[in-house]
Amino acid sequence: MGIERTVRLSFSADARAAGTHTNLSAVRSDGPVLWVAGDETATVERLVADADGYGGQTSHRLADLVDLPGGDADEEADVEGLARHGDFLWAVGSHSLRRKRVKDHHEGDKALRRLARVSGQANRQVLVRIPVATVDGLPTPVRELTVDGVEHRAAVFGAHGEDLRDLLADDEHLAPFLPIPGKDNGLDVEGIAVAGDRVLLGLRGPVLRGWAVVLELRPETDPDHPRRLRLRPFPDGRRYRTHVLRMAGLGVRDLCPDGDDLLVLAGPTMDLDGPVRVYRWHDALTAEAPQVVRDDALTRELDLPYGDGDDHAEGIGLLGSDRLLVVYDSPAPGRLHDHGVDADVVRLPGR
Repeated sequence: MGIERTVRLSFSADARAAGTHTNLSAVRSDGPVLWVAGDETATVERLVADADGYGGQTSHRLADLVDLPGGDADEEADVEGLARHGDFLWAVGSHSLRRKRVKDHHEGDKALRRLARVSGQANRQVLVRIPVATVDGLPTPVRELTVDGVEHRAAVFGAHGEDLRDLLADDEHLAPFLPIPGKDNGLDVEGIAVAGDRVLLGLRGPVLRGWAVVLELRPETDPDHPRRLRLRPFPDGRRYRTHVLRMAGLGVRDLCPDGDDLLVLAGPTMDLDGPVRVYRWHDALTAEAPQVVRDDALTRELDLPYGDGDDHAEGIGLLGSDRLLVVYDSPAPGRLHDHGVDADVVRLPGR
């Protein structure tokens, strides 16, 4: 499927200096605005529709809205997914470990030592739910919001007590991958979708003999700590549900609700160029049991372009009912302009 058109995304000088426009990892449309995130900050960005595309960028620090577990509030949260549902904006960190990069000037023992160094960051281990109010006519993240007499507060799972990695420590499928960096097929959350009380997290890795993994959670406000989330158990007593998808060995790079269906951006798990596709998981948001998703339940909708060392599609968001906006990490030079970067718009089949 070809690119129908491009959309210009313009960022502030500070955001460009931080490299946010070249590290986009998530996107969601919300009426007159786009929510986007870069994977090397601890912020969510709001862009407003204008004559040229989207601009008027405002940066919202997660640490100003919720408690983050890292000692440094500006330590990157590696936000890899955004969702907008009801009165809330949701954001999820990658929950991944990372391995040091070998750069062009590294040789011999120094290069090997860097490859042996694996570390994590506490701010990556969070799932965040933020109330959204209308301020000056625009959706705006706030710490507190009262709707019909019900008070909503910004809340987080993973900053106090156990986090998702702790929850998966005994998982028969995923536990062996927890010590492995995300880019090595270790645990790596890269997409989120929310519908009702369901929160689905798509994993870039691990991919299990060609099967991608989506975790389903039911977060709720902790009544004893209203700024924290806890996970409500499913009928079997577990606090998460596992779905697996057959996508030709690709992992999940983003999730996007479309009615009762879920659009799944799929791409390579490892740090490499490769096929990038959009699949449709039919009736995903009404599933009442763990699913093995294949054949007619999972149809291939689109093939997206990818570059040679650049143009890695990282986020998809619906524009209207028939088009997808696609944002890229490591955008090709031709996408960059003085004020930001260009995203792509593609039409969904049959629309």
